[in-house]
Amino acid sequence: MKRRTLDIMFSAGGLVLAVLLLIVGIVLTSNASFAKNYVGDQLSQQHITFATVDKLTANEKNSACLVQYAGQNMTTGKQAECYANEFIGLHVKSIAGGKTYADLGVPQSALQAQVAAAQKSNDPNLADLQKQLATVTAQRETLFKGETLRGLLLTSYGFSVFGDKAGQAALVSYLAALLLALLSVAGFAHALSTPKTRAFAPTDNTRE
Repeated sequence: MKRRTLDIMFSAGGLVLAVLLLIVGIVLTSNASFAKNYVGDQLSQQHITFATVDKLTANEKNSACLVQYAGQNMTTGKQAECYANEFIGLHVKSIAGGKTYADLGVPQSALQAQVAAAQKSNDPNLADLQKQLATVTAQRETLFKGETLRGLLLTSYGFSVFGDKAGQAALVSYLAALLLALLSVAGFAHALSTPKTRAFAPTDNTRE
């Protein structure tokens, strides 16, 4: 095979790959932009604002991100992660001694049964049992709301991470496409400067 033909073949192949990588990069960039804009729009609609530094509690001030985002409106995935873990997470843990919504289901059911039994037997402890049930029920409802909001915010954060990864992958695709394009141009230039009759690996017919 002629050296010039081989150079053209490899250069053309590299150019095709460069175009494909460029297309992949454009698609990934589009996805990254969509993820960023979508997360930003959805979070902005919630009108969540971080507390200013002077309104943060001592425990909240121990969180670097709560201090960093103090007074800002939530519009990014990183802010959503911070608010979910460092603000909501902190307060959720303090509601029922670290117990979750699911954990309180057992004592709530037990108290409901005790209240029902006390009502039938006119137990003098009925008022106290009802008070305990009301407390546990209120805690469980608060935990449900807090854990639900926390989960939604972390979902937004996860979606934003995929967008960031897509942006990084797009950058790699662009760089690879540029490298292949440069190599292809160099290959075409070498092909044009190579004599048409020159073989890739000329056979040595000389004998000793």
